[in-house]
Amino acid sequence: MTWRKDSALRDGIQIGVDLVGGYYDAGDNVKFNFPMAFTTTMLAWSVADFGPFFGSELQHAHDAIQWATDYFLKCTSVPGFVFVQVGDGFGDHNCWERPEDMDTPRTPFAVSRTNPGSEVSAEIAAALAASSIVLRSSNRTYAARLLSRAKTVFNFADSYQGNYNESLGPWVCSFYCDFSGYQDELIWAAAWIYRASKLSFYSDYVLKNMYKLDPPYNGGSFAEFGWDTKHAGINVLVSKASLSLGIANHLQPNPFVVNADKFVCSVLPESPTKSVSYSPGGLLFKEGGSNLQHSTALSFLFLVYARYTSSIKNTIRCGNVIVKPTKLADFAKRQVDYILGDNPLKMSYMVGYGQKYPQRIHHRGSSLPSINVYQKKLECQAGTSYFFSSNPNPNVLVGAVVGGPDIHDKYADSRADFPHSEPATYINAPLVGLLAFFKAH
Repeated sequence: MTWRKDSALRDGIQIGVDLVGGYYDAGDNVKFNFPMAFTTTMLAWSVADFGPFFGSELQHAHDAIQWATDYFLKCTSVPGFVFVQVGDGFGDHNCWERPEDMDTPRTPFAVSRTNPGSEVSAEIAAALAASSIVLRSSNRTYAARLLSRAKTVFNFADSYQGNYNESLGPWVCSFYCDFSGYQDELIWAAAWIYRASKLSFYSDYVLKNMYKLDPPYNGGSFAEFGWDTKHAGINVLVSKASLSLGIANHLQPNPFVVNADKFVCSVLPESPTKSVSYSPGGLLFKEGGSNLQHSTALSFLFLVYARYTSSIKNTIRCGNVIVKPTKLADFAKRQVDYILGDNPLKMSYMVGYGQKYPQRIHHRGSSLPSINVYQKKLECQAGTSYFFSSNPNPNVLVGAVVGGPDIHDKYADSRADFPHSEPATYINAPLVGLLAFFKAH
């Protein structure tokens, strides 16, 4: 395949930059760097905390992480710019095309000093820092490069603060608009750089800026975590002893531990302060599409926090309910078991796993015939008949996890029902760590 360099017109100057690489986050052919960076951070966190349980899959995980970080190094290679998207979402969504046939605009979009995007820049910094921790054991030089770039990108995000909705809203907000602001990503990135570097500047940054999450800081979004909102992840990450040093000495009780406990109590089914819903079969539900992103991400935090609270022999209290670390791990395992087939439909929501799994996922490459089978080009609208076909997808996207069933445990298995049938990398990434742990235990 012949690759070309993408370019962007910024401030009247034509910038040529190689933006080959990275991942499509879901069933389309656009590179959205905000969710891609979150996916990378979560995959790196999975390996950082559960690496000993990966076995022979550890090198594959390293390769998957480096595929993303190689791309992010390119996206941050031009001083004063961070590339945040490649491809026009509207043009892409108008076509049902194989990646090999793409003829939609490959327009690259960047944020800059004058048109900032602190949330996506900081998330890229977090991804680079988290990945440097994981890749240090195999390539110290490359890991050092990632950490150095993470610091540079974080400084850019912090020095030129702003929301990328304001500069790129017409192109990003129909797809991955930022609703929670950028302060959570800045603190999230600082926490990851501290974990990777142990430099007090970054722990001090977390401590000095945490009030910006919810002024006054009361953990108002303590139950939220995903590609857009990092609050619960920050509280769990910073609660770990390696990040709490210094913070605990300044603030008692440690607000990150307090809010991590509140997060747990907002999720557990038996908690009197529960703020989420559950299907009759026991699947966690929050508002918004692609619900399994919540089940995998929050379960991952539960498992990480379970291991931390177990190490310090901490017991969480949700009203009159006493929660031991084993209950957190049991909750996470229950969600994973549901996803893999222990549910009323006896359906695995991981494609290719088990005897029954989604056959008509909302994914262009999976639903269209392979170029080995149909070698002629499929034009923009030529794939429409395949989209509406009742036939199963010809290419099984093994391992992809879809958005999942509705709150009544029902699943239509329809490409058109994309909130339920579309897979996404940010659904899969937290599940990787969960599966590694539970396979070993």
